[in-house]
Amino acid sequence: MSDYQFLKPYTFANGATVRNRIVMPPMTERSAFENGIVSNDEIEYYRKRAGGVGIEITGCANVSELGKGFEGELAVNEDRDVPQLARLAAAMKSRGAKAILQIFDAGRMTNTAILRGEQPVSASAVKALRPDSETPRELSEEEVETVIKDFGDATKRAIKAGFDGVEIHGANTYLIQQFFSPHSNRRRDQLGGTLDQRMNFPVGVVEEIRRVVDKYAPSTFIVGYRISPEEIEDPGIRIEDTLTLIPNLIESGIDYLHVSLNRVWQTSLNNKTDTQPLIEKIQNVVAHKVPMIVVGQITKPADAEKVIEDDFEFAALGQELIREPNWVQKVVAGDEDSIRYELSPSDLDELGITAPLWDFLNGPFKKTIHITNA
Repeated sequence: MSDYQFLKPYTFANGATVRNRIVMPPMTERSAFENGIVSNDEIEYYRKRAGGVGIEITGCANVSELGKGFEGELAVNEDRDVPQLARLAAAMKSRGAKAILQIFDAGRMTNTAILRGEQPVSASAVKALRPDSETPRELSEEEVETVIKDFGDATKRAIKAGFDGVEIHGANTYLIQQFFSPHSNRRRDQLGGTLDQRMNFPVGVVEEIRRVVDKYAPSTFIVGYRISPEEIEDPGIRIEDTLTLIPNLIESGIDYLHVSLNRVWQTSLNNKTDTQPLIEKIQNVVAHKVPMIVVGQITKPADAEKVIEDDFEFAALGQELIREPNWVQKVVAGDEDSIRYELSPSDLDELGITAPLWDFLNGPFKKTIHITNA
Protein backbone atom coordinates (compact mmCIF):
# COMPACT_ATOMS: atom_id res chain seq x y z
CA MET A 1 0.00 0.00 0.00
CA SER A 2 1.28 3.47 -0.89
CA ASP A 3 2.19 6.03 1.77
CA TYR A 4 0.55 8.91 -0.10
CA GLN A 5 -0.73 11.58 2.26
CA PHE A 6 -4.01 11.77 0.33
CA LEU A 7 -4.82 8.27 1.56
CA LYS A 8 -4.88 9.40 5.20
CA PRO A 9 -8.25 9.95 6.91
CA TYR A 10 -9.62 13.34 7.84
CA THR A 11 -11.95 14.32 10.69
CA PHE A 12 -14.14 17.43 10.42
CA ALA A 13 -14.69 19.74 13.38
CA ASN A 14 -18.16 18.22 13.83
CA GLY A 15 -16.66 14.72 14.27
CA ALA A 16 -17.41 13.32 10.80
CA THR A 17 -14.46 11.21 9.65
CA VAL A 18 -13.70 10.36 6.02
CA ARG A 19 -11.33 7.57 5.07
CA ASN A 20 -9.11 9.61 2.71
CA ARG A 21 -8.66 13.01 1.07
CA ILE A 22 -9.92 12.12 -2.42
CA VAL A 23 -13.28 13.59 -3.46
CA MET A 24 -15.57 12.88 -6.38
CA PRO A 25 -16.88 16.37 -7.16
CA PRO A 26 -20.37 17.12 -8.50
CA MET A 27 -20.56 16.45 -12.22
CA THR A 28 -23.45 16.68 -14.64
CA GLU A 29 -24.65 13.26 -15.79
CA ARG A 30 -28.15 14.11 -17.13
CA SER A 31 -29.53 10.70 -16.25
CA ALA A 32 -32.48 11.45 -13.95
CA PHE A 33 -36.06 11.04 -15.14
CA GLU A 34 -37.90 14.00 -16.68
CA ASN A 35 -39.46 14.85 -13.31
CA GLY A 36 -36.07 14.81 -11.57
CA ILE A 37 -36.45 11.50 -9.76
CA VAL A 38 -33.26 9.46 -9.51
CA SER A 39 -33.00 6.67 -12.07
CA ASN A 40 -31.61 3.22 -11.34
CA ASP A 41 -28.85 3.92 -13.87
CA GLU A 42 -27.73 6.89 -11.77
CA ILE A 43 -27.71 4.83 -8.61
CA GLU A 44 -25.43 2.29 -10.27
CA TYR A 45 -23.21 5.04 -11.70
CA TYR A 46 -22.55 6.49 -8.24
CA ARG A 47 -22.23 3.05 -6.64
CA LYS A 48 -19.40 2.19 -9.04
CA ARG A 49 -17.45 5.29 -7.96
CA ALA A 50 -18.05 5.08 -4.21
CA GLY A 51 -15.63 2.25 -3.45
CA GLY A 52 -12.46 4.28 -3.05
CA VAL A 53 -13.11 7.99 -2.56
CA GLY A 54 -13.54 9.55 0.85
CA ILE A 55 -16.37 11.85 -0.24
CA GLU A 56 -18.75 11.45 -3.17
CA ILE A 57 -20.85 14.46 -4.20
CA THR A 58 -23.84 14.13 -6.52
CA GLY A 59 -24.55 16.30 -9.52
CA CYS A 60 -26.73 19.29 -8.72
CA ALA A 61 -30.30 18.75 -7.51
CA ASN A 62 -32.77 21.61 -7.92
CA VAL A 63 -34.58 22.90 -4.86
CA SER A 64 -37.62 24.17 -6.80
CA GLU A 65 -39.29 23.61 -10.16
CA LEU A 66 -38.23 27.10 -11.29
CA GLY A 67 -34.67 26.21 -10.31
CA LYS A 68 -34.29 23.46 -12.91
CA GLY A 69 -31.37 24.11 -15.22
CA PHE A 70 -31.31 21.23 -17.70
CA GLU A 71 -33.03 18.00 -18.67
CA GLY A 72 -32.04 14.88 -16.77
CA GLU A 73 -31.25 16.89 -13.64
CA LEU A 74 -31.84 15.59 -10.13
CA ALA A 75 -34.61 17.16 -8.06
CA VAL A 76 -35.03 17.51 -4.31
CA ASN A 77 -37.97 19.91 -4.43
CA GLU A 78 -40.78 17.55 -3.39
CA ASP A 79 -41.24 14.82 -0.81
CA ARG A 80 -41.85 12.35 -3.62
CA ASP A 81 -38.15 12.64 -4.50
CA VAL A 82 -37.02 11.21 -1.15
CA PRO A 83 -37.44 7.42 -1.66
CA GLN A 84 -35.16 7.24 -4.71
CA LEU A 85 -32.75 9.74 -3.19
CA ALA A 86 -32.58 7.42 -0.18
CA ARG A 87 -31.61 4.56 -2.47
CA LEU A 88 -28.93 6.76 -4.01
CA ALA A 89 -27.53 7.77 -0.63
CA ALA A 90 -27.50 4.15 0.51
CA ALA A 91 -25.65 3.07 -2.63
CA MET A 92 -22.99 5.75 -2.15
CA LYS A 93 -22.53 4.93 1.53
CA SER A 94 -22.56 1.16 1.04
CA ARG A 95 -19.00 1.22 -0.29
CA GLY A 96 -17.59 3.51 2.36
CA ALA A 97 -17.88 7.00 0.87
CA LYS A 98 -19.52 9.94 2.59
CA ALA A 99 -22.61 10.77 0.50
CA ILE A 100 -23.15 14.48 -0.18
CA LEU A 101 -26.13 15.87 -2.12
CA GLN A 102 -25.39 19.07 -4.01
CA ILE A 103 -28.36 21.45 -3.98
CA PHE A 104 -28.91 24.45 -6.24
CA ASP A 105 -31.17 26.79 -8.15
CA ALA A 106 -30.23 27.58 -11.77
CA GLY A 107 -31.70 31.08 -11.76
CA ARG A 108 -31.23 32.69 -15.18
CA MET A 109 -29.09 29.78 -16.45
CA THR A 110 -32.10 27.97 -17.86
CA ASN A 111 -34.86 28.71 -20.39
CA THR A 112 -38.62 28.66 -20.84
CA ALA A 113 -38.50 25.30 -22.65
CA ILE A 114 -36.85 23.58 -19.68
CA LEU A 115 -39.26 25.37 -17.34
CA ARG A 116 -42.25 24.25 -19.45
CA GLY A 117 -43.26 27.76 -20.41
CA GLU A 118 -42.27 29.64 -17.25
CA GLN A 119 -39.88 32.58 -17.51
CA PRO A 120 -36.50 32.11 -15.78
CA VAL A 121 -35.92 34.15 -12.64
CA SER A 122 -32.87 35.82 -11.14
CA ALA A 123 -31.66 38.59 -8.86
CA SER A 124 -32.37 41.13 -11.61
CA ALA A 125 -33.78 41.21 -15.13
CA VAL A 126 -30.35 40.95 -16.76
CA LYS A 127 -29.50 38.40 -19.47
CA ALA A 128 -26.47 36.15 -19.14
CA LEU A 129 -23.71 36.89 -21.64
CA ARG A 130 -24.02 33.64 -23.53
CA PRO A 131 -25.72 32.57 -26.77
CA ASP A 132 -29.48 32.02 -26.64
CA SER A 133 -29.83 33.35 -23.10
CA GLU A 134 -33.19 34.75 -22.03
CA THR A 135 -33.98 37.82 -19.97
CA PRO A 136 -35.08 36.59 -16.53
CA ARG A 137 -37.75 38.04 -14.30
CA GLU A 138 -36.49 39.76 -11.14
CA LEU A 139 -37.51 37.93 -7.99
CA SER A 140 -39.51 39.92 -5.46
CA GLU A 141 -38.27 40.14 -1.88
CA GLU A 142 -41.03 37.73 -0.82
CA GLU A 143 -40.01 35.28 -3.53
CA VAL A 144 -36.39 35.48 -2.40
CA GLU A 145 -37.45 34.46 1.09
CA THR A 146 -39.30 31.51 -0.46
CA VAL A 147 -36.21 30.44 -2.38
CA ILE A 148 -34.12 30.54 0.80
CA LYS A 149 -36.74 28.38 2.49
CA ASP A 150 -36.62 26.01 -0.51
CA PHE A 151 -32.94 25.40 0.24
CA GLY A 152 -33.84 24.59 3.83
CA ASP A 153 -36.64 22.24 2.78
CA ALA A 154 -34.31 20.50 0.34
CA THR A 155 -31.77 20.01 3.12
CA LYS A 156 -34.43 18.47 5.33
CA ARG A 157 -35.25 16.00 2.53
CA ALA A 158 -31.54 15.18 2.15
CA ILE A 159 -31.38 14.45 5.87
CA LYS A 160 -34.47 12.25 5.64
CA ALA A 161 -32.95 10.41 2.65
CA GLY A 162 -29.87 9.53 4.69
CA PHE A 163 -27.21 11.71 3.08
CA ASP A 164 -24.17 12.57 5.15
CA GLY A 165 -24.33 16.18 4.06
CA VAL A 166 -25.29 18.76 1.46
CA GLU A 167 -23.17 20.99 -0.73
CA ILE A 168 -24.59 24.43 -1.48
CA HIS A 169 -23.91 25.25 -5.12
CA GLY A 170 -22.81 28.86 -4.99
CA ALA A 171 -20.66 28.55 -8.13
CA ASN A 172 -20.72 28.22 -11.91
CA THR A 173 -23.00 31.24 -12.52
CA TYR A 174 -26.13 29.73 -10.91
CA LEU A 175 -28.63 31.64 -8.76
CA ILE A 176 -26.60 32.03 -5.57
CA GLN A 177 -23.69 33.40 -7.58
CA GLN A 178 -26.12 35.59 -9.53
CA PHE A 179 -27.10 37.35 -6.31
CA PHE A 180 -23.44 37.88 -5.41
CA SER A 181 -22.42 39.13 -8.85
CA PRO A 182 -22.63 42.84 -9.75
CA HIS A 183 -23.34 41.77 -13.32
CA SER A 184 -26.52 39.82 -12.62
CA ASN A 185 -27.56 41.67 -9.45
CA ARG A 186 -28.55 45.29 -10.13
CA ARG A 187 -30.99 45.52 -7.22
CA ARG A 188 -31.23 48.55 -4.95
CA ASP A 189 -32.80 46.89 -1.93
CA GLN A 190 -31.11 45.05 0.94
CA LEU A 191 -30.23 42.21 -1.47
CA GLY A 192 -28.14 44.27 -3.90
CA GLY A 193 -26.17 47.40 -4.61
CA THR A 194 -23.18 47.24 -2.29
CA LEU A 195 -20.89 44.25 -1.81
CA ASP A 196 -22.22 43.76 1.72
CA GLN A 197 -25.81 43.66 0.46
CA ARG A 198 -24.97 41.27 -2.38
CA MET A 199 -23.67 38.88 0.27
CA ASN A 200 -27.03 38.75 2.04
CA PHE A 201 -28.55 36.06 -0.19
CA PRO A 202 -25.68 33.52 -0.12
CA VAL A 203 -25.22 34.06 3.61
CA GLY A 204 -28.98 33.78 4.13
CA VAL A 205 -29.04 30.42 2.33
CA VAL A 206 -26.23 29.10 4.53
CA GLU A 207 -27.93 30.33 7.69
CA GLU A 208 -31.25 28.69 6.75
CA ILE A 209 -29.56 25.39 5.95
CA ARG A 210 -27.58 25.57 9.19
CA ARG A 211 -30.82 26.15 11.10
CA VAL A 212 -32.41 23.06 9.52
CA VAL A 213 -29.32 20.93 10.07
CA ASP A 214 -29.00 21.91 13.71
CA LYS A 215 -32.66 21.02 14.26
CA TYR A 216 -33.04 17.80 12.26
CA ALA A 217 -29.66 16.27 11.41
CA PRO A 218 -27.09 14.28 13.37
CA SER A 219 -24.17 16.35 14.66
CA THR A 220 -21.86 14.90 12.01
CA PHE A 221 -23.96 16.16 9.08
CA ILE A 222 -21.72 18.14 6.71
CA VAL A 223 -22.60 21.48 5.10
CA GLY A 224 -20.31 22.42 2.22
CA TYR A 225 -20.25 25.41 -0.11
CA ARG A 226 -18.94 25.50 -3.68
CA ILE A 227 -17.68 28.82 -4.97
CA SER A 228 -16.36 30.31 -8.21
CA PRO A 229 -13.69 32.89 -7.31
CA GLU A 230 -14.04 35.19 -10.32
CA GLU A 231 -16.14 36.19 -13.31
CA ILE A 232 -14.95 37.63 -16.60
CA GLU A 233 -17.99 39.90 -17.00
CA ASP A 234 -17.59 43.62 -16.40
CA PRO A 235 -18.91 44.38 -13.88
CA GLY A 236 -18.40 40.96 -12.37
CA ILE A 237 -17.07 39.12 -9.34
CA ARG A 238 -13.39 39.73 -8.68
CA ILE A 239 -11.17 37.74 -6.34
CA GLU A 240 -11.23 40.59 -3.81
CA ASP A 241 -15.03 40.24 -3.59
CA THR A 242 -14.73 36.51 -2.99
CA LEU A 243 -12.12 36.99 -0.27
CA THR A 244 -14.63 39.25 1.49
CA LEU A 245 -17.49 36.76 1.17
CA ILE A 246 -15.63 33.68 2.41
CA PRO A 247 -15.23 34.71 6.09
CA ASN A 248 -18.97 35.43 6.21
CA LEU A 249 -19.73 31.96 4.85
CA ILE A 250 -17.46 30.37 7.44
CA GLU A 251 -19.03 32.38 10.24
CA SER A 252 -22.49 31.33 9.00
CA GLY A 253 -21.66 27.67 9.57
CA ILE A 254 -20.18 25.90 6.54
CA ASP A 255 -18.03 22.82 7.22
CA TYR A 256 -15.93 23.02 4.06
CA LEU A 257 -15.25 25.30 1.10
CA HIS A 258 -15.08 23.78 -2.39
CA VAL A 259 -13.31 26.00 -4.94
CA SER A 260 -14.51 25.45 -8.52
CA LEU A 261 -11.72 26.01 -11.06
CA ASN A 262 -10.85 24.65 -14.50
CA ARG A 263 -7.22 24.25 -13.43
CA VAL A 264 -6.35 23.81 -9.79
CA TRP A 265 -3.31 26.13 -9.89
CA GLN A 266 -4.77 28.74 -12.20
CA THR A 267 -4.16 32.44 -11.61
CA SER A 268 -6.52 35.37 -12.01
CA LEU A 269 -8.64 35.54 -15.14
CA ASN A 270 -8.72 39.32 -14.87
CA ASN A 271 -5.30 40.38 -13.60
CA LYS A 272 -2.75 38.78 -15.90
CA THR A 273 0.17 40.28 -13.97
CA ASP A 274 -0.76 38.42 -10.76
CA THR A 275 1.09 35.10 -10.68
CA GLN A 276 -0.25 33.78 -7.36
CA PRO A 277 -2.71 30.87 -7.77
CA LEU A 278 -6.25 31.75 -6.74
CA ILE A 279 -6.44 28.84 -4.31
CA GLU A 280 -3.45 30.21 -2.43
CA LYS A 281 -5.16 33.59 -2.05
CA ILE A 282 -8.26 31.81 -0.76
CA GLN A 283 -6.20 29.58 1.53
CA ASN A 284 -4.70 32.66 3.18
CA VAL A 285 -8.21 33.83 4.12
CA VAL A 286 -9.66 30.44 5.05
CA ALA A 287 -6.57 29.73 7.20
CA HIS A 288 -7.79 26.18 7.97
CA LYS A 289 -10.86 27.42 9.82
CA VAL A 290 -12.65 24.93 7.56
CA PRO A 291 -11.10 22.42 5.14
CA MET A 292 -10.80 23.24 1.45
CA ILE A 293 -11.61 21.00 -1.51
CA VAL A 294 -9.70 21.99 -4.63
CA VAL A 295 -10.35 20.73 -8.14
CA GLY A 296 -9.21 21.25 -11.71
CA GLN A 297 -7.43 18.73 -13.93
CA ILE A 298 -6.14 16.61 -11.06
CA THR A 299 -5.67 13.22 -12.69
CA LYS A 300 -2.56 11.39 -11.45
CA PRO A 301 -1.51 10.41 -7.92
CA ALA A 302 1.31 12.95 -8.08
CA ASP A 303 -1.23 15.71 -8.82
CA ALA A 304 -3.34 14.81 -5.80
CA GLU A 305 -0.28 14.48 -3.57
CA LYS A 306 0.94 17.96 -4.49
CA VAL A 307 -2.42 19.37 -3.37
CA ILE A 308 -2.06 17.77 0.07
CA GLU A 309 1.64 18.66 0.35
CA ASP A 310 0.71 22.27 -0.29
CA ASP A 311 -1.54 22.12 2.77
CA PHE A 312 -4.98 21.76 1.19
CA GLU A 313 -7.18 19.19 2.86
CA PHE A 314 -8.92 17.53 -0.13
CA ALA A 315 -8.19 16.88 -3.80
CA ALA A 316 -11.16 16.34 -6.12
CA LEU A 317 -10.83 14.23 -9.26
CA GLY A 318 -13.60 15.00 -11.71
CA GLN A 319 -13.31 13.64 -15.22
CA GLU A 320 -10.68 11.14 -14.13
CA LEU A 321 -13.26 9.34 -11.98
CA ILE A 322 -15.55 9.07 -14.99
CA ARG A 323 -12.77 7.24 -16.81
CA GLU A 324 -11.48 5.31 -13.79
CA PRO A 325 -13.94 4.52 -10.97
CA ASN A 326 -11.29 2.39 -9.22
CA TRP A 327 -8.59 5.08 -9.14
CA VAL A 328 -8.14 5.00 -5.36
CA GLN A 329 -8.27 1.21 -5.15
CA LYS A 330 -5.54 0.89 -7.78
CA VAL A 331 -3.36 3.39 -5.93
CA VAL A 332 -3.85 1.51 -2.67
CA ALA A 333 -2.99 -1.78 -4.38
CA GLY A 334 0.21 -0.33 -5.86
CA ASP A 335 -1.22 -0.86 -9.32
CA GLU A 336 -0.93 2.68 -10.67
CA ASP A 337 0.19 1.45 -14.09
CA SER A 338 -3.32 0.09 -14.71
CA ILE A 339 -5.09 3.39 -14.01
CA ARG A 340 -7.17 4.39 -17.02
CA TYR A 341 -6.56 7.92 -18.34
CA GLU A 342 -8.58 7.61 -21.53
CA LEU A 343 -12.24 6.83 -22.12
CA SER A 344 -13.09 4.23 -24.75
CA PRO A 345 -16.61 3.86 -26.17
CA SER A 346 -16.22 0.11 -25.63
CA ASP A 347 -16.04 0.66 -21.85
CA LEU A 348 -19.35 2.49 -21.38
CA ASP A 349 -21.28 -0.43 -19.87
CA GLU A 350 -18.45 -1.29 -17.52
CA LEU A 351 -18.24 2.34 -16.38
CA GLY A 352 -22.00 2.76 -16.00
CA ILE A 353 -22.06 5.67 -18.45
CA THR A 354 -25.58 6.28 -19.73
CA ALA A 355 -26.51 7.44 -23.22
CA PRO A 356 -27.38 11.00 -22.05
CA LEU A 357 -24.07 11.29 -20.21
CA TRP A 358 -22.17 9.93 -23.22
CA ASP A 359 -23.83 12.52 -25.47
CA PHE A 360 -22.91 15.24 -22.97
CA LEU A 361 -19.28 14.10 -22.80
CA ASN A 362 -19.10 14.14 -26.59
CA GLY A 363 -20.30 17.75 -26.56
CA PRO A 364 -18.71 20.41 -24.35
CA PHE A 365 -16.15 18.07 -22.74
CA LYS A 366 -14.95 16.19 -25.81
CA LYS A 367 -11.58 17.96 -25.84
CA THR A 368 -10.84 17.29 -22.17
CA ILE A 369 -12.31 13.86 -21.40
CA HIS A 370 -9.70 12.07 -23.60
CA ILE A 371 -12.02 9.84 -25.62
CA THR A 372 -10.26 7.19 -27.67
CA ASN A 373 -11.45 5.78 -30.99
CA ALA A 374 -11.59 2.21 -29.71
